[in-house]
Amino acid sequence: MLLVQRIRELWRTDRGRLAHYIVTVSLAVFLIVEIAILDSEHRGTLLLLGLVAAAALPFTRAYPFVAPIVTALAVAGTLVFEPEAMRDANSPFFVVVLFLPWCMATYNERPRAIAGLVFMEAVGIWANARFAETVVDYVWVAAFIGVSWATGFILSRRSERARELAERAARLEREQLEAAERAVAGERQRIARELHDVIAHSVSVMTVQAGAVRRLLLPEQERERQALEAVEATGREALTEMRRLVGLLRDKGTMPDFAPQPGMETIDTLLDGVRAAGLPVDLEIEGESRELPPGVDLAAYRVVQEALTNALKYAGPAHAWVEVHWLPDALELEIANDGRSDGDGDGSGHGLTGMRERVSLYGGEIESGPRDGGGYVVRARLPLEKMS
Repeated sequence: MLLVQRIRELWRTDRGRLAHYIVTVSLAVFLIVEIAILDSEHRGTLLLLGLVAAAALPFTRAYPFVAPIVTALAVAGTLVFEPEAMRDANSPFFVVVLFLPWCMATYNERPRAIAGLVFMEAVGIWANARFAETVVDYVWVAAFIGVSWATGFILSRRSERARELAERAARLEREQLEAAERAVAGERQRIARELHDVIAHSVSVMTVQAGAVRRLLLPEQERERQALEAVEATGREALTEMRRLVGLLRDKGTMPDFAPQPGMETIDTLLDGVRAAGLPVDLEIEGESRELPPGVDLAAYRVVQEALTNALKYAGPAHAWVEVHWLPDALELEIANDGRSDGDGDGSGHGLTGMRERVSLYGGEIESGPRDGGGYVVRARLPLEKMS
């Protein structure tokens, strides 16, 4: 049962190793049978040497230098005791001349692989010296060993190269995933900091207004005063907890920032900076602009900013367009350029990942891809009805 399970496991995970085991076990059985049927007074010694050679054969993949040497020396030993009887044995010749050089050629260290070729050539020529009649016989054996070794050497190096490429591709994929995860984490930290500033301002205003109203109450309005005091206390607690939670997402030792956050009202300033960096940008606004919830306003600004930043990085010499569509229930943005569509062109870039995180936070949608006629386009839609 264990053998069957092992075979099934190798069939699923490493069929090359399974094929090697099948070949070596078959050769080992063939070698023992060939020696066992020989009519020789040294049968016991021949069988012992055959068992040593057969036992080493399955290990020629795990130990491609030592195991073939053991097998070759054991087979050569049979020729010492019974050269005439072993003359007609096919399996020893096949093992030495064809299979063992191929195994030694697969050794990772090239000097040892070459040393294995020299060793196998020496054993082959020594073995053939007992039967060779002409120089052609020596050349024939040496050529067979050389061809077998060269085949194994070429195939093993190709397999090693393919394995290295596969490992490199897997490593690059892991690095890209890790980089994407870091980008998402960084964008979430940034969103958390910006939300802190937006919400902290709103809660602070609410708390201050509640305190101001409380001071205007009449002495007999005790219930109203208690309610407003509770609102103030709750607001202060909310600010404290929010600072604590946002601090978990920040770098250690940093403090909250209370600088004014950008929004769609400052889009002209953003476009001026992009133009100064070398990317001509046209702005087209459709519909009547209106005040947005702070978080949505900031998210829309960041989408435009990130799309134009990507254009500066990847589009090369290009022209860009920003279209802002104010709809009754949504804000639609389209940022396009006529430059190259590589870089984040497949939609998997880290910048686009961050934009998706930000837009999805407000129930919006974003898509990106090559633009008709060349270039790249980013389209985003942020719903406003639910935010009002």
